[in-house]
Amino acid sequence: MKFPEDLLYTESHEWIKDEGSQVTIGLTDYAQSQLRDVVYVELPEMGSEFKKGESIGVVESVKTVADVFSPITGKVVETNLALKDHPEFVNVDPYGKGWIIRMEARDKKELRGLLSSKAYQGSLPEE
Repeated sequence: MKFPEDLLYTESHEWIKDEGSQVTIGLTDYAQSQLRDVVYVELPEMGSEFKKGESIGVVESVKTVADVFSPITGKVVETNLALKDHPEFVNVDPYGKGWIIRMEARDKKELRGLLSSKAYQGSLPEE
């Protein structure tokens, strides 16, 4: 599994990439491996606002349904519309084509509470 060093992570298995005033959010490689075959991704409305910890959408797989949680407080400025026709991008390229949303961050200080790649890997169950 891959856990890029330039990303931050949550204990609920989302990754976040800081891109200045915006952040990109997706599910980690570990999360997609647990879900297995993703068949549907529910995306939030453009302009929706979310507080840290709120559900921003749902990912359905043949195995289960899982919420995707917002790692920070912000406003949705872009959704990955490609996931409507290709939800499998979450499985095959979780850090690339499988991104879920881009948000305008309300308070960048919230990023300080997220996990580094190493800390996230240390929080995962031993297999």
